[in-house]
Amino acid sequence: MTALKFELGADGIALLSIAVTGRPMNVLTPELLAELAQAVERIAGDAAIKGAILTSGKPGAFVAGADLKDLVTAFDRGIDAVEASKASTEISALFRRLETSGKPYAAAINGLALGGGLELCLACHYRVLADDAKTVIGLPEVQVGLLPGAGGTQRLPRLIGIPNALPLLLQGKQVKPAEALKLGIVHALAPAAEVVAKAREWLLATPSAEQPWDKKNYRIPGGAGPMAAHASQTFIAGNALTSANTNGNYPAPPAILSCVYEGTQLPFDTGLRIESKYFGKLLAGAVARNLIRTLFVNKGAAEKLASRPQGVAKSKVAKLGVLGAGMMGAGVAHVSAQAGIEVVLLDASLEQAEKGKAGIAALQGKDLAKGRTTQEKIDTLLARIRPTADYADLAGCDLIVEAVFEKRELKAEVTAKAEAVIPATATFGSNTSTLPITGLAQASKRPAQFIGIHFFSPVEKMPLVELIVGKETSQETIAKALDYVAQIRKTPIIVRDFPGFFTSRVFGTFTQEGLRMLLDGIAPALIENAAKLAGFPVGPLAVSDEVTLSLQQSIFKQQDADGLDDKYRGRIGRPVIDKMVDELKRPGRRFGAGFYDYPEGGGKQLWPGLAQAFPVKAEQPEVEVLKQRFLSIMALETARCFEEGVVVNPIDADLGSILGIGYPAWTGGTLSYIDTLGAKDFVAQCQQLAQDWGERFAPSPWLLARAAGGERFYALAQAA
Repeated sequence: MTALKFELGADGIALLSIAVTGRPMNVLTPELLAELAQAVERIAGDAAIKGAILTSGKPGAFVAGADLKDLVTAFDRGIDAVEASKASTEISALFRRLETSGKPYAAAINGLALGGGLELCLACHYRVLADDAKTVIGLPEVQVGLLPGAGGTQRLPRLIGIPNALPLLLQGKQVKPAEALKLGIVHALAPAAEVVAKAREWLLATPSAEQPWDKKNYRIPGGAGPMAAHASQTFIAGNALTSANTNGNYPAPPAILSCVYEGTQLPFDTGLRIESKYFGKLLAGAVARNLIRTLFVNKGAAEKLASRPQGVAKSKVAKLGVLGAGMMGAGVAHVSAQAGIEVVLLDASLEQAEKGKAGIAALQGKDLAKGRTTQEKIDTLLARIRPTADYADLAGCDLIVEAVFEKRELKAEVTAKAEAVIPATATFGSNTSTLPITGLAQASKRPAQFIGIHFFSPVEKMPLVELIVGKETSQETIAKALDYVAQIRKTPIIVRDFPGFFTSRVFGTFTQEGLRMLLDGIAPALIENAAKLAGFPVGPLAVSDEVTLSLQQSIFKQQDADGLDDKYRGRIGRPVIDKMVDELKRPGRRFGAGFYDYPEGGGKQLWPGLAQAFPVKAEQPEVEVLKQRFLSIMALETARCFEEGVVVNPIDADLGSILGIGYPAWTGGTLSYIDTLGAKDFVAQCQQLAQDWGERFAPSPWLLARAAGGERFYALAQAA
């Protein structure tokens, strides 16, 4: 056996140690499942074997679940729901055979057990979990558009009751050992080194080889079905809450509710068949493919620096200089210090620099109040940050992140001052969202070592970093920037230097489309709600208020001064911006008034005067049309970026659109949205929108040619 080690002790207890070769963590590969099936039959057929212990041969982790890299191809292979359900029925049958084989099984869970790993444990008759702070167990399948397909929706509710099980199933909530014991998911806790001994102790005492749900007259704790005391809360209210949270874009939560509701009222084996049926529908669907591919497979590859240039030695930032201690600069200093990096936080005055550090301390204080950190850790973190106004303190920095105001002259000034002090080998990164990197690099004596490092606000929470490659940026500089992003545990994407780069350019189409809708006479509340129903976290009017309308106006004016080509300007909503700022004096949230009112007591509400400022037409479009406008204009702009070489990898486009600018995750990202619809249907949708709402929706000849040839963005990536 290559994935499962079988050892039979003199006491008649078989120890099955899972150690999948070639994987850093155990997953349920076909090889492992085949070997487990052989072991189960061997144990069942050998009278000398009293029972078995399942554990992991890899310290710190039991089994992480199914191999999602195998499941992600189901939709693209065109398999139907019936065929897709086989992935569930086969594993369920194996686990069912294990628990009904007549021999007792104990799970010695010596580390995290997630998804299929926990489902395997639930099929065992006894579970002892490592009592370690790093250990968690859970069923996170919902987060990748699936449901637990190896008995999880049936065993967990029968074990701990439906009200306790649903949060773990619907939210993918992971629990630590103490909570797992309290809920009754496991029978005992023990130090990791003792879980096998504890499991053996149970097997040598008076073990039962029968699960509770297989015993006569068994009843689910708290009851099941419509007459259960909890039914109105768990199923009626739960279904309404699920619908409100998913807006019909994520099919997994309602499928989980259906599995639990239907399956727990029927015999256990029938419940397993119901689970497999729903699992097949999800696996054969596009949403699961999109979520798995972008937010698991591709995100993981990006964080492992799959795009890192070859042949460049690994680097590590020991000392970082941050120019500008405002919100963005302080955020960069914060996450860097958390990663163990010494930080010099520089601003025009020591007072301003210290104010930036004080803001970091305040954020840490909030974490302390919530029990997320300790004072000792806070003190250590803050000790790494040195506020200053003296450029000489930048001596010895490996990397500079410039985060001053978006003014070329100011950025040029601080670049020159920093480069006069830092080592010749240091990398210089500019945190800019709009100013061309190649132009900013002209102020540098070492343009090959100059790169854009675009963080997103708030830096502490936003996972994405957009690296912008200028015309002279070297491969070594790209590699060093990627190493730094990995060091601070962010997700990097790489884009080329173009007006607006990628994220700002595509995000601009979202806000501009919302402003244009006001000019089209669409009700403001309908605009905001349509965006949320499509899956965007915030409506375009609220986002514009947060960015501030005055800032958007200043960008328009800068574009006028620069003579920027119209195709990069995205100014269909400019009349709205100019009217709000110049005439109505409502420049955004920071100033207390924008598209929304901001009462002193907190909260916000749409400004009633919008209907007068931008008259609403009597006849309003369907919500679906507005959703299409938002989704399509951003996807179309991404395709243009791909056509122009701003992004050369669809993975970067999809990760950037979801993690950086809030494109709905269910789509898989802007280019996955096109692939999911199919290029032909997407361009047809755009052509209809162009006819109804304007030429900005018209597909380019390049995109039309791709559609005619049936080309897919990810087919190109795989071929490459």
